[in-house]
Amino acid sequence: MQASTRLLFASCFMGLLHVPAALAAPTATPAWTNEEAMMSPAEVQARTAWRETMAHQPTPAEGCFHANFPDTQWQTDVCKTLTRRVHPIPHKILFGATETTGNGYDYALRSSSLISKAVGSFPQVTGVTSEQGVGVASFGGGGILGPNEYSLQINSNYNATTSVCGGRSGCTVWQQFVYATDYETQGQAAVFMQYWLIGYGSSCPSGWMSGGGSDCYRNSNAVSAPDVPATQLANVKLTGSATANGNDTITFTNNGTAYSVSAKDSVVKLATVWKDAEFNVVGNAGGSSANFNSGSSITVKVAATNGSTAAPTCAANAGSTGETNNLNLGSCSTAGGSTPSITFTESN
Repeated sequence: MQASTRLLFASCFMGLLHVPAALAAPTATPAWTNEEAMMSPAEVQARTAWRETMAHQPTPAEGCFHANFPDTQWQTDVCKTLTRRVHPIPHKILFGATETTGNGYDYALRSSSLISKAVGSFPQVTGVTSEQGVGVASFGGGGILGPNEYSLQINSNYNATTSVCGGRSGCTVWQQFVYATDYETQGQAAVFMQYWLIGYGSSCPSGWMSGGGSDCYRNSNAVSAPDVPATQLANVKLTGSATANGNDTITFTNNGTAYSVSAKDSVVKLATVWKDAEFNVVGNAGGSSANFNSGSSITVKVAATNGSTAAPTCAANAGSTGETNNLNLGSCSTAGGSTPSITFTESN
């Protein structure tokens, strides 16, 4: 009970500390057009194939990169340092209330072998006309809030330890691959990785910040990408990969653009423990929620590279992010093959 109370207080404090009030104010939703609606079927097909290619295209080195259709070669981009904002672990054990999706009530792809890559996409999106980021009281009401404020996350399991924990009892590692709207500048999203040492202790290692209680976190560098309206989620893909003794990489693709960041796997050594992959659209930092208009329906797909062709497990009441959305989970199916996958629906 003492640990639970400590985590509650610290998470609420962090949500209030790291989210400027200016970012929490609702902003006007810009007028967006769906570019692909004006393209020929052949061009739509070509861009779809290009996004799939770029989702698996390795970067040439550590750093930040971008590419534009139809080019498949990464170009060096500017790396940025991010404002400190947490994307916390679930509070479901503390509060017990059933959420819609997220906060530990999600589907996750569970693999019996190590995952080296996960690709998240939304094969079908219907009825979505608006989305609003809203604060959640149990997390202190923090986050980047307002119209079209959300994040896309691929989240690992956080139930395993690596040598980065230094043998500390109860310490586990966690890694998130994040695309987040309006993260530093209005109209510009950030693409980055957030690393965690869960249960590390009261004093964090050099270069790490307190994430509340005994947890520590840090961010990779980030690359800027355009804000994508939630009405166009069907056009995006998010990829996270981890290579032992190599680099971990996040890649975000939308329509005819791609953005990527690579950094050393040694930050938490995810490649040695990665067996769960959660992907979804949720609130933008601080335990917030992405609330969609009534009548929204989204199909979510998570595909993994794990050295197997067997169908993975679709783990229920799973997932590791504390952020949520207001959609209700439907059924989940699995498929084997070169990239085993799970597919599920969520709607309201």
